[in-house]
Parts: sequence; structure tokens; C-alpha cells
Amino acid sequence: QVQLVESGGGSVQAGGSLRLSCAASGYTVSSNYMAWFRQAPGKEREGVAAGYSLGGITYYADSVKGRFTISQDNAKNTVYLQMNSLKPEDSALYYCAAATRKSYIQPGRRLMENEYTYWGQGTQVTVSS
Repeated sequence: QVQLVESGGGSVQAGGSLRLSCAASGYTVSSNYMAWFRQAPGKEREGVAAGYSLGGITYYADSVKGRFTISQDNAKNTVYLQMNSLKPEDSALYYCAAATRKSYIQPGRRLMENEYTYWGQGTQVTVSS
């Protein structure tokens, strides 16, 4: 059974940093596409970052490019999202997601929900001005 458990959310002032973690069980993060999505109240869920370790691929939404970094520790089977220079508009519930047996997802689809099979429960990030 695949489980994804996020942690690391919290409250931070604008300009601050947080690192989210997504610990996977029953699943190997190093050989599959992993992604982070977020959903703010009243808004649709949006993809912010995706990565594929075997392919050396990382991909970011324009809104977070240069501020967020997706990475992973294969020994810990954990994916991270380092978030720097946080803005109030980054406030949202952040979800970790995992694809299934996909060796390639074209760039335009890497941040689309329906490319991912497994989802965590989310961790809240609140950025105050």
C-alpha cells in the first residue's frame, strides 16, 4: 500500500523559508515522477514543482521558479520542497503526489493532476505580510 506523508508546513513571515518533506512508503521515489501541488481556499489545486530523479528532471511553475526547489533523498525515500522568499500568495495546503510507472511525462503535463496516482493528505503553509 502506497502512503505519502507530508510534513514541514507552518506559519512564516513574508520573505522567510520553509522546507516541506514527503515521506513515501510502499513506493520508490527515485524511479518515478514526484510532484508538489497546492490549493488555496476558493482556488483550484495547482502544480508547483515536479521531479524525476532517474531522468535528472526538475520542473517548476512560473510563479515559483527561482524560489522553490524540489529534491529528494533516495536513501530516506523522501521528497522535499525547499521554499524561499515566501510570499503571502504562497499560502495554501501543499500536497505531495506520485506518478505510476511513467518514464517520461512531457513538460506541458508535468504539473497536471491527472498524471499522478497517489496523493498525500497535505500540509498547511501560511505566509503573513
